[in-house]
Amino acid sequence: MEKENKMIITISREFGSGGRLIGRRLAEKLKVPYYDKELLDRIAEESGFSREMIEGAEKRAKNSFLYSLASAMGTGESGPESLSLNERFFLAQFDTIRRMAEEEGSCVIVGRCADYILRDLPQATNVFVYAEEADKIRRAVEEYGVPREEVKKLMKDTDKARANYYAYHTGRKWGEPVNYHLSLDSGYLEIEDAVDIIIEYAKRKIYRKPSDLMDGENK
Repeated sequence: MEKENKMIITISREFGSGGRLIGRRLAEKLKVPYYDKELLDRIAEESGFSREMIEGAEKRAKNSFLYSLASAMGTGESGPESLSLNERFFLAQFDTIRRMAEEEGSCVIVGRCADYILRDLPQATNVFVYAEEADKIRRAVEEYGVPREEVKKLMKDTDKARANYYAYHTGRKWGEPVNYHLSLDSGYLEIEDAVDIIIEYAKRKIYRKPSDLMDGENK
């Protein structure tokens, strides 16, 4: 895909919805880079933080109060050094995703608040993938290999951590339709059909510059 026809698609997803599978297939079909867990390695390389430390930040967000408390505790100094580790991780993530989107052209990015980070980039299409509980349980058990007796707790904990992490760093509600261009219930679609819908939407989406959005807010 030519750089002047850049297409960046971000995928946010509920646990068990198949969002990661949809994202990977999207990248394959568009023949563009795919960033999911691989993104953590790049953030770690560019920031100097370890991958494990960055990955653990989102998981720690299961308790919103403790996560907010830890994030609010800086070093007492001024400048960037005064930020907590959680905030430094997020800033490193923010810088890497922005640089990658602006310099590398088309790609598919799963998670990491990429929809918020790239919200003012006209070429970005932000997608949220969800599903009914029964469909998510079936996928988690049959395709992810999660033991049936553990799936509901894992689903709840994972989505809670994602929601808390997203809310703290963006001030927005995770999964709220207005924060995305397109929301899809994957329980009623095959992976390939979901991919085709997203691609078609991204192609047809009206190209709006950040200034256009600001003008609309000021009317």
